[in-house]
Amino acid sequence: MAKPMRWDRHLILAELRRKGMTLTRLAELNNKAPGGFRTIWTRPNEGNEAIISAFLGVPVAELFPDRYPKKTTTILSHEYRAESIGTRRAVA
Repeated sequence: MAKPMRWDRHLILAELRRKGMTLTRLAELNNKAPGGFRTIWTRPNEGNEAIISAFLGVPVAELFPDRYPKKTTTILSHEYRAESIGTRRAVA
């Protein structure tokens, strides 16, 4: 069984070039600023990620596995909120 492909910036760029495209040209075709588009490697941008994903025909979550699915971090669950508020009031 073949191991699933793990996409990284080099594979993404290589696939774009194989299809005759560059990040700059892809940005221009989608009315985006090329400079901002090239920051995709260091700054998450859902819109730009979606454009690259659509062009390559690969799901966004597969291209950028470290960024998807989006995670929301909470310190305390809402179940414990009342307890923590009650504890603070009791201490104060």
